Formats: sequence, C-alpha cells, structure tokens
Amino acid sequence: MPGFDPREPETYWGLFRREARLTAVRRGLAITVGDPERSADGLAVDWRVDLDGHTTHYTLLRWDDIVAARFPRTNGRRLLEVPALWWRLIRSGYVAPFRREARRFARVIVGVHLIYLFLVVLSLGLASAAVALVPGLSGIWGLLAVPVLAYGLLALLIRATRGKPFYVAHLVDDTAFTHDHASGADTRMRARLDAFASIIRGAEGQASEIVVIGHSSSSFLGLEALDRVLVADPEFGRRGTPVSFVSIGSVIPWITLDPRATETRGALARVAASDAIRWLDVRAKWDWLSVHQRNPLSASKLPAPLAHRPVEIHVRIEDLIETRIIARRKWNLFRMHFQLLMSSRDPEAFDYVAFVAGPEPVHALIRRWRDVKEQPKGRFIAESPED
Repeated sequence: MPGFDPREPETYWGLFRREARLTAVRRGLAITVGDPERSADGLAVDWRVDLDGHTTHYTLLRWDDIVAARFPRTNGRRLLEVPALWWRLIRSGYVAPFRREARRFARVIVGVHLIYLFLVVLSLGLASAAVALVPGLSGIWGLLAVPVLAYGLLALLIRATRGKPFYVAHLVDDTAFTHDHASGADTRMRARLDAFASIIRGAEGQASEIVVIGHSSSSFLGLEALDRVLVADPEFGRRGTPVSFVSIGSVIPWITLDPRATETRGALARVAASDAIRWLDVRAKWDWLSVHQRNPLSASKLPAPLAHRPVEIHVRIEDLIETRIIARRKWNLFRMHFQLLMSSRDPEAFDYVAFVAGPEPVHALIRRWRDVKEQPKGRFIAESPED
C-alpha cells in the first residue's frame, strides 16, 4: 500500500522493475518482473516476481484516485481549510505532543505550513505594492484589486514550490487528508479500506504467506485494513497461512495523536495485540518524512506494547546509496523517503526487492530479527533502544 501519491500505480511497478535489475546485479541474482495487470474492479495492480525459482505475487492496492481528488486542492480551499485545521489542532492540544514525538517530521510539517503562510502574506504584499503603483487605482477599486491579484500571485508561488525542495502543496494537502481521515470527514478512504480488507482476507489459503506492506501514510492505513480483517474474521492468520505487516517510513503518531483519531488508535491497539499477525517496522533516522523516535504505541499514548510489537530494524543510508550521492540527495525529502523501497548498494544491507521477493519467508525473517540484537557487520539493527 503506497502513501499519499496521485501517480498512476504503474509508476510503482516501474520503480520495482528498475530496482529489481539493480538488486539482481548487486547480489548476483536472477530476477524477473512480469508485466502489471489491473484487477477488474480497478482496485489493484498485480505483477509477478521470480527470483531464483521463487515466485512472489505482488499486489499494489490503489488509492491514487482518492489522492488525486484531494491533491492539488484549489488555493481557495486551502485558504479556508488550513486555518480551520490548525485552529482545531491547537485547541485540542495536538501540537505539543506531535512536536515531542515526531521531532524532525514535525519540523517539516510545521515548517511547510509556515512557508505556506509566508507565501500568502507575500502574495498580499506584492499585490498591494503593485496596486499602489497603478495611477488612479485607489479607493474601493484598489481594495477589490488587491485580493484578486494576490490570489493569482499565490497560485504562481504554490506552483513554483509544489515540487522539490519544499513540496508545499503536497505536504499541506497530505496533512489535510490525514486529519480529515482522523476525524471521519473523509469517507472515501474508509470504503476503500473495506475493499482492501476483502482483498487481503481473500488471499488466505492461496499462498504460502501474506505480507501487507504500508509505506508512509499507509503505515496507519495498512493497520486499519488489517484491523477490518480481524473484526470480520477473528481467526484470520490462525489457519496455516502466516500473516505479516511491514511498516516502512512510518508516520503512525502523525494521525494517532489527533484526539479525533479514535478509529485509527483502536486499529493500532488491536493489531499490535494480535499474535496472529507479525509486525516489522523498518526505520531510518535519516528520513525526515517518517516518525521513528519511539514505539508507535507509546508515542500514541497507548498502553505499553507487548515485547517485539513491532520488531524494529534501523537501516543506514550509507548502506543504500554511495556516500558521494548522500550530500546531493539528502535535502530531496521525497527522494529520501522512497529510498527504503529501492535497491541497496551493499549486498548485506536491507534491500526491499530481495526482502519481499527472496526465498526466505518474511514471517521467518521477522522471527529471526526479533531474536538478535545486531545483524552481521552492523548493517541494520534490530530492536534498537528508543531515541
């Protein structure tokens, strides 16, 4: 399950195929990635991965259409909804615990919204200055001209900062979606999660194991989908098909600290308490668009988690990409956020393609990593102390 991304799902297939080729070369493996096929209902894109005789059926669960309906929003909607959202979050007491638990991620989110506020004020200032320079444009006509011109200038500034390095529109709209989902204002995602739960549940007994992977915002959406499965079928995962959940680039406390996110907090607590579902959290301290300071249950003010819930591994950026590239790429926040879904340059480090498509079952890997403190050569650390 991908994050808040409006791109067509075949984009992820292309990314996986490209990185599979790199993994094959770096690790001396024979990897073949089949063509993508959309399901009849349009909710999924499937492809097959063959790695040294082992076959993985990879399904991308789609919600890019829901994202595309929300991003980019019109500037008029942002001007109305952003102040209302932050007023609600400040009054609810959300901001202080969010900044404490998320740290760098909170700096990014708060910083991007301050940049957005600056762009609004800058647009008004430039518009006022431009109107003042026009001879004869004063009085009521001058007052009316300022907001009209400012709106146009804001549209240009937002377009200029939509991509790297600021991603203003993306992160502002992503924040709105997250808290709309928390409060129940967004209902399309709830219906989609019901559909995802049916797909996941239907896979039981069809394969040797089921692995649900949630990247970014789908770290909490994946939990909610699995929780729906457990509610509908409490014996799910106990009939011989192992089930695992893998969160990558997790942002769970971003939503669960919202007082209105009762459903998401409930899903987090129930999935974390289920011994039928193994849970691995792949963390990266260098990823500013993830929350990785503490266990997500503790960070969400929920009762202390059971041991190994989740099992944590911390991945070093030096093992994924060359040192000479890190300095050039580290401020491209979205590129770094996707790095854990890519091939690693070090054949002994965590590699997404080898992880999901390799011959060792994911549930067995999670169990093995649960029982060790340090992997060979310190390439990634399991169960590291909380920061």
